[in-house]
Amino acid sequence: MNQSDLLRELRIDRSAPPPPAPRRTLWIGLAAAAIVFVLAVAGWALFGRDKGIEVRTAEVTAIGNGGGNASVLDATGYVVARRMATVSAKITGKVREVLIEEGQRVEAGQVMATLDPIDADAQRDLAASQLAAARSQIGSVQAQLKEAEANAVRLAGLAQQQLVSKAQYDQAIAQRDALRAQLSTAQRNAQVASGGLRIAAQGVDNTIVRAPFAGVVIAKAAQPGEIVSPLSAGGGFTRTGIGTIVDMDSLEVEVEVGEAFIGRVQPKMPVEATLNAYPDWKIPAEVIAIIPAADRGKATVKVRVALKQKDPRIVPDMGVRVSFLEAAKPVAATRPGVLAPSDAIVQRDGKDVAFVVADLKDGGGLARQRELRLGRTLGDDREVLEGLGGGETVVVEPPAKLADGARVQVAREESDDSENNK
Repeated sequence: MNQSDLLRELRIDRSAPPPPAPRRTLWIGLAAAAIVFVLAVAGWALFGRDKGIEVRTAEVTAIGNGGGNASVLDATGYVVARRMATVSAKITGKVREVLIEEGQRVEAGQVMATLDPIDADAQRDLAASQLAAARSQIGSVQAQLKEAEANAVRLAGLAQQQLVSKAQYDQAIAQRDALRAQLSTAQRNAQVASGGLRIAAQGVDNTIVRAPFAGVVIAKAAQPGEIVSPLSAGGGFTRTGIGTIVDMDSLEVEVEVGEAFIGRVQPKMPVEATLNAYPDWKIPAEVIAIIPAADRGKATVKVRVALKQKDPRIVPDMGVRVSFLEAAKPVAATRPGVLAPSDAIVQRDGKDVAFVVADLKDGGGLARQRELRLGRTLGDDREVLEGLGGGETVVVEPPAKLADGARVQVAREESDDSENNK
């Protein structure tokens, strides 16, 4: 290589781009790092965040009346009707007309339906004809008897004068007595025919179905053209009733009280009833009677409770919670307790506690431990005197690892999942 080539290599190339500035490179690196950090945080929020322990929950129910009378016992039962009847025809026949609908009020004796009366009318006409024949026979025998009696009187005078033989007189007397017997038989036959006519007329009346008492129709069981019968027949194709009516004035509450607590209930005891359909409506009531029989399988005794308030909203088979009350005491009334599921109450450090789900949002929240003061056991529930309030949500069967302040996720019920899959 000569000297000219060396000088050419040392020459600066003015056409080449300038090198990047160091500050610009630094800002680009920082921006890239920030993007990576944001993506990492977002990924943790979506996938890595702990959603909490999955638990089942239940709502706490407030009990007691909060008034002057304290509740000595709480129980559940149903509204029942003392007067309820499925009305049927007394005879088997085809329905001609149905005059009732569900929800309709009927009065005692009101016609609910009619049956086809063709057969009953024919039977009544036949009985009327038989009565007419019996009565005409009475008239014929009476005419013959009148003649026989006159003949016997005439022959009696002639026999005394010995103008006729005694045999002729005896024959007239026998004929008179025979006609008297025939008249008695004809009169009895007429009475029998009259009774048959009354029975036939009753058969016609039996084709009319009437309400036995005033009430409300809750079920309509038959339609025109169907066969109804007071007995089940026809392999299930024969109706046994026209409809069901309920006397709404006879509604009462029937509850089953455990044997261990039946001693707290007395006749004429004041009661406060609360329908499940109307939890804010307190209905005054009173114990009617304690049925003197126990259910061996359930270990319960049935108690009848009379409702002192009549209202159209009260209907049969409604669920109801009743509180048996004691007389008001002069001391200040304590705050009413609540009912919580028994399996929501656990032991922690020798104390009865429950976990309340606080800040419940989007199916999750925080579990807060509450120390409880417990009362009576009512079925599957437990009375809580202190520590919980009505309407709060508690964890059912809390796991051993659940602690105060832990995050929980409320498990979805299978019924909800099935509904969503439909």
